[in-house]
Amino acid sequence: MASSIHIAPRHGVAVTRSGDTLTLHLSGEWLMRHRGGDVTRILSTLDVPPMPRRIAFESSDLGEWDSALLTFLERVAEFCRARRIEQDRAGLPPGVQRLLQLAETVPEKKDARAAESHESFVTRVGAATIEISRSFDEFLDFFGRVTIAFWRLFRGKARFRTSDLMIAIQDCGANALGIVTLISYLVGVILAFMGAVQLQKFGAQIYVADLVGIGVTRDMGAMMTAIIMAGRTGAAFAAALGTMKVTQEIDALATMGISPLEFLVLPRVVALVLMMPLLCLYSDVVAILGGATIGVGMLGLNFTVFIHEVAYAVTMTDVIGGLFKGTVYGALIAISGCLRGFQCGNSSSAVGDAATEAVVMSIVLIVSACGVFAVIFNILGL
Repeated sequence: MASSIHIAPRHGVAVTRSGDTLTLHLSGEWLMRHRGGDVTRILSTLDVPPMPRRIAFESSDLGEWDSALLTFLERVAEFCRARRIEQDRAGLPPGVQRLLQLAETVPEKKDARAAESHESFVTRVGAATIEISRSFDEFLDFFGRVTIAFWRLFRGKARFRTSDLMIAIQDCGANALGIVTLISYLVGVILAFMGAVQLQKFGAQIYVADLVGIGVTRDMGAMMTAIIMAGRTGAAFAAALGTMKVTQEIDALATMGISPLEFLVLPRVVALVLMMPLLCLYSDVVAILGGATIGVGMLGLNFTVFIHEVAYAVTMTDVIGGLFKGTVYGALIAISGCLRGFQCGNSSSAVGDAATEAVVMSIVLIVSACGVFAVIFNILGL
């Protein structure tokens, strides 16, 4: 018994049956640009009783071919697997056999085709909202565990090496002075220049000192220092802990009965919380010197007069408020970096992703906290 079906104008399939074996005779050019018919038509001719036990192929009349032929043969393979029919591919060209074997070596992921589906806007928004909620829950859980570790530290029961704390303090403090100096000086110069352009119109150049002093000590010094440390130290925390996660060092600590949270996270959080107020104070001084550079060089103000005006405008409340903000920012940066490091995947590329996510998360938390502080300080009249 033989039948022939053309599933596209330039290629076709002839079906012959001999006992329990069906032979598919492939002919013509199987090219994607000639594809025009429905492959299910040939498969429907095979799905009739009595079902064959084996399907073979014959390709002596086969012309040029590309992925169109491979797609058809894969559909036939799915048909055979669903009905437990044996396949004999000896009649196919060697190149086709190798490509099919390669394609079947790595099976298709179960959710691969689902990912290609176009989700609606509402679905994407809902999924993003759920992901944000889940991340917030994980942050709160990690923050709670860090708080418990701090309580154990105050009771003298936390287990970590003092040398690790000293190394973290050096890395978060002295080693960060260079970049903090550069950025803070430039921020002071920019603030003074922007104020000078406007205040010169009214002959109020001296108030550039007030602008720089108050702006830096209240908000800009702490925020710029925090953003610098988020990109520098927060990413370093995430990368270091992520690498430990990949090499299973964190699992080894847990196996030995040592809390990874106390041994690895606590020294880093303590170091950054201790160093951030000092860095903020240093940043304030450097930024005021940057503003003085514009005041003296561009506005012709006396340096001593500029400094006296800053001291008159800036109150101790402004300074302490900025240092308190910097301390909170330091805690947020350290916790975000350590959290992303603990959540790192088990591959080298995941370490880079963890560092990136730590920086993004830290900056978002810093800006959010700055807004909250602005509202609170305004309510308190500070």
